[in-house]
Amino acid sequence: METVYSKDGTRIACERTGGGPALVHVGGALNDRGSGAALAGLLADRHTVLTYDRRGRGDSGDTPPYAVDREIEDLAAVLDAAGGSAAVYGMSSGAVLALRAAAAGLPVTRLALFEPPFHAGHDDRLTRARAYNTELTGMLAGGRPGDALALFMGSVGMPEETVRQARRAPMWPALEALAPTLAYDSAVMDDARGGAMPADLIRRVAVPALVVAGGDSPAWMRDSAGRVAELLPAGTLRVLDGQTHDVAPEALAPVLAEFLA
Repeated sequence: METVYSKDGTRIACERTGGGPALVHVGGALNDRGSGAALAGLLADRHTVLTYDRRGRGDSGDTPPYAVDREIEDLAAVLDAAGGSAAVYGMSSGAVLALRAAAAGLPVTRLALFEPPFHAGHDDRLTRARAYNTELTGMLAGGRPGDALALFMGSVGMPEETVRQARRAPMWPALEALAPTLAYDSAVMDDARGGAMPADLIRRVAVPALVVAGGDSPAWMRDSAGRVAELLPAGTLRVLDGQTHDVAPEALAPVLAEFLA
């Protein structure tokens, strides 16, 4: 593990794997730097992959108050540690954070995104996003991280019985420790205003970009990925047959390697 420091002094823990041109991995909700370890290992023969704990997770610090701009500054610090510029891969809400960072002018050379979960603008989805943000914020403020975690799981389509089983599983305490950062992902998604796709922001990202979706993911996720690829000035869409939002590193790695070559 190595440590870098963000602009506000927050400690950010990183892991460096492999050798070659740098690629920074930005995890999504409930991810820490270990979540990208398998993918990093598969790319290590061609790339130096930096995975990191986003603020509030794992070995990283967390300096209040939270703002999405602080997370962009965290990524800037990791890019600096990578050599000043690098390709960036983002997963889910991490893909949205990566998009926002690239649009803000960070030195991103190439951008790969897996299923950025924007809503297409349908009123029902926008309303649900706002309601989720309000309920999540209230649960966390009320000291109910377990309920907040269950709320998130339900919001992404996990059946109630599966959530109940998860609450009894050995992994639950570790997930519950990450629950406060669900508010950060909600802020990245701009759920308080409905989580709609920021078309003007996406159009500002001029670097070569790859958007990947799973062929067995929900239709709205595939549609969102396709729309993001269309909006990106240099965007390309790839759909991985048989994959879902829980994409297998073995299926994703060759696609990323080809794009980054």
